[in-house]
Amino acid sequence: MVAFKVPGMTCGGCAASVRRALGAVAGVEDVQIDLDSKDVRISGAPSADALRTALEKAGFEAEGLPVA
Repeated sequence: MVAFKVPGMTCGGCAASVRRALGAVAGVEDVQIDLDSKDVRISGAPSADALRTALEKAGFEAEGLPVA
């Protein structure tokens, strides 16, 4: 599992965009989002770089995502 924060995720629409972007990354099995704490948890074995790229393309940044 990979866990990190997405501070720019402020509403349900943002959360849906983050879920859609991350769900399309190879190796992602499930995306769980807690909008109040801005926490994102991903199960599976995705590349941290691929997650970061997907978030950036969707207009968001991640805090605490491991650097490869």
